[in-house]
Amino acid sequence: MPAIELQHHLTERVLSGLNRHLSRFKQAYVFPLTGLTAGRYPRLTYLVSRQVYWVGSIYLIRHGQASFGAANYDVLSPLGVQQAEHLGEHLSHLNLTFDRAISGQLQRQQHTATAALGRQAEHGLATPDLECDSAFDEFDADQVFRAYLPELLKTEPDALSILQNAGKQRAAFQRLFVAVITMWLNDQQPREGFERWQDFLSRVEQGLQRLLAKSEKGQNIAVFTSGGTITAALHLITGIPANHAFDLNWQIVNTSVNRLRFRDQRLTLASFNGHTHLELLKNPDLITYR
Repeated sequence: MPAIELQHHLTERVLSGLNRHLSRFKQAYVFPLTGLTAGRYPRLTYLVSRQVYWVGSIYLIRHGQASFGAANYDVLSPLGVQQAEHLGEHLSHLNLTFDRAISGQLQRQQHTATAALGRQAEHGLATPDLECDSAFDEFDADQVFRAYLPELLKTEPDALSILQNAGKQRAAFQRLFVAVITMWLNDQQPREGFERWQDFLSRVEQGLQRLLAKSEKGQNIAVFTSGGTITAALHLITGIPANHAFDLNWQIVNTSVNRLRFRDQRLTLASFNGHTHLELLKNPDLITYR
């Protein structure tokens, strides 16, 4: 099977799995985040229903292609800048503007925001000032790799060599990344200065709480963020198991748009991984995953 067909086949399988999980909620009901909050934070409730009049949207937008394999990953590549500009162009043609725009503190997230919003401004559309909230930062992948490298080396003796040449061994790096993420998801042991999966979820949850607390009726809110953060939000909102959520993570395209609808303190997933702004250009090189 050609690579592109295999990728589409895998994407369809993953999305069908998500649909099976979402089908459990066809009858509308509200459920609290219990295990994750454990009484530490005010609980968010999420409503899954097609019968409710939704009054606002949050657009979780993944950053453009970063500099994978370079000394500093947290810099948009020239292609990443183009992706962000194409997004801004597409949104302008749709006349879709934002009442608020938030990004994490990472450079690739902020640069994506300024490039996309800047293109909208060139079209004469009103654009909000960019706010920053570290809750929408990506998890620290370097820290996660360092934490589990000793265990990883037991089954992957060439791991250090692969990590040092990740840009040239992308498939091998992805295999290691999946293995390390699995360890991270299953690790329940607290350790000082280390953000576990549960801690990362709590951080993202608090960011969403702050976002909803300041939101107003009918607002469109853009959040320029990263794949891991979007994955955490999917897990929180849909209840999809964490390992299945990360199956979706590997499919999230750079500058893709993931729409959440909100009403008061309630959120639902409306669309996932939209990248029509790239597909319409009919250039496969624009569709990237790092």
